[in-house]
Amino acid sequence: MPVSVARFNLIDPEGTPAQLADRYGAALEMARFADSAGMTMIQTEEHHGVENNWLPSPFTFAAGIFGATRTIAVTISAILGPLHDPLRIAEEIAVLDLMSKGRLMTVAGIGYRPEEYEMFGVDWARRGKLQDHLLETLLKAWTGEPFAYEGRTVRVTPRPYTDPHPMLVVGGSSKPAARRAARLGLPFFPSAHLPELETYYNEKLAEYGTEGWILMPGKETPLLHISEDPDRTWAEFGHHFLHEAQMYKSWQNKDIKSAVSSGATTVEELRAEGVYRILTPDECVAASDSTLDNLVLHPLCGGMPIDEGWRSLHLFTEQVLPRCKN
Repeated sequence: MPVSVARFNLIDPEGTPAQLADRYGAALEMARFADSAGMTMIQTEEHHGVENNWLPSPFTFAAGIFGATRTIAVTISAILGPLHDPLRIAEEIAVLDLMSKGRLMTVAGIGYRPEEYEMFGVDWARRGKLQDHLLETLLKAWTGEPFAYEGRTVRVTPRPYTDPHPMLVVGGSSKPAARRAARLGLPFFPSAHLPELETYYNEKLAEYGTEGWILMPGKETPLLHISEDPDRTWAEFGHHFLHEAQMYKSWQNKDIKSAVSSGATTVEELRAEGVYRILTPDECVAASDSTLDNLVLHPLCGGMPIDEGWRSLHLFTEQVLPRCKN
């Protein structure tokens, strides 16, 4: 059966603090429901200073999910590695790994928004070196043993639950990202379907004498919403999908490759494009049998009303997921 994912970035362009509190609470309840229904994973992410209230604190959100669930995994895809203090993040991930008994996967990327680096006073030009420093530090820290760090000896405790260390994946769409993952013997998660990068990663594994594996997105990895009447849903709620698509696209330059990058300027163009799809339960089952390896549900996309998000999630878990299992 395909991997089933519920994605949350908690966008709400018009959200007041009270409305955002309701949205965060709904996301945790949805995660609890997805867990009870047998979904595979919750996916979340990190961005800072965004006017539409994009989630900036994925580890805090992950902790809330782990407190509300028992078996579902959480993937943070991705953290902006160079913006984090390596020792502090080693502790955060270790504690989350213990809390969840190994249900956390952290994808470490470097991002593509210089303004986020400026916000935290981090040198954009040093992002590659800072990412190397972060990843190398995490792998040393999780041994639980003292190690040399910036001219002093430090030790990070407690040790994580997962042996030899929590699931740490390098994300990106460039050769330096693939090379970084291979050098450290870490899995690699390209941000789009890039077979040539998989070949390069495997070549570098052989060159470095390390072992790793790749999480390659499928040729089609659309963000899904389930509806009994897609025409009505596009007409009533399509602007939420378009808002997120246009915001995300505005951050990307020609060198950025993403499985969910859209060039649409209208709801009609977005629907025709297929990056965001509103499907009936039958259409979603058929897609899972033919073209889609992963089913990524985005129930609160772009400030989607909470009630509509719940309708999509119920249809998915009650009319799609059982048929995919069978």
